[in-house]
Amino acid sequence: MSDYKFLKYEEFDDGAIVRILLDRPEARNAQNRGMLVELHEAFLRAEANDDVRVVILGGSGKMFSSGHDMGSKVFAEEFFPGPNQHESRKINGGERVGSENLMLQEWHYFFQNTLRWRNLRKITIAQVHGPVYAAGLMLMWACDLIVGADDAEFADVVGARLGMMGVEYFAHPWEFGPRKTKELLLTGDSMDVHEAHALGMVSKVFPRAELEEKTLAFARRIAKVPTMAALLIKEAVNQTQDNQGFTNALQSCFTLHQLNHAHWATITNGKSWIAQPEHGVVSWRDAPPIEPARKESPGGVPTEA
Repeated sequence: MSDYKFLKYEEFDDGAIVRILLDRPEARNAQNRGMLVELHEAFLRAEANDDVRVVILGGSGKMFSSGHDMGSKVFAEEFFPGPNQHESRKINGGERVGSENLMLQEWHYFFQNTLRWRNLRKITIAQVHGPVYAAGLMLMWACDLIVGADDAEFADVVGARLGMMGVEYFAHPWEFGPRKTKELLLTGDSMDVHEAHALGMVSKVFPRAELEEKTLAFARRIAKVPTMAALLIKEAVNQTQDNQGFTNALQSCFTLHQLNHAHWATITNGKSWIAQPEHGVVSWRDAPPIEPARKESPGGVPTEA
């Protein structure tokens, strides 16, 4: 049951549970504009259906999501003027110029939509596996609960590879903790699913082969909670975070993200919104594999077994 080009939309248990799968396995589920617009529509579709109690967000293929699509053919066709340009590039600042264009487009399609999913009027579960990188974290963190396969790992490499302070939905300190956030962003190293579970970011860790089955079982358990109780539990926790400054902090950090883009646009005379290799970063196209953050190693150099 799928009406989408870049997603799969599935219903279980007479519609009580919906599973949305990012479905660009050939591109490691990189988030092109069409996918994000479809994902917003799919979330709102599930929210509007009173039969739905739990929404699962997962990914097809070898990994949950590699982050934003930054250079595929699909990306180029959607971004630039032409017959396949995505309609969203012509609205919400898409026809403005300079930083105004980028700020408005990213606010609508990277930041505000993610915040809207965080506040969806359903309980949501991220079902993640393999590497979850950069903007993949944003999708995962928008969900109420996170279930991970035993091969899942998490990293935001935009500091080391793009010269950026983090992704647009900057929930890192709330999810990783402040010092771990600084470590992971400054090094570009990854955290494994077991450390993420120890931090409380991940609720369950299942063998990869059993991930889909056990996530459904977990969702079925949660779906039994009365809808009003489930909604108010979610709202109580989200409002507590908001009273601690969550949404205001993310809005402030989104502004810093735009300042970071403007810096590189100035440095490159308008040719790029991100750092280039001559600015001391490792090119994201040619970068080596991401290293795990090991407590006994400084990283960056080979260590003895």
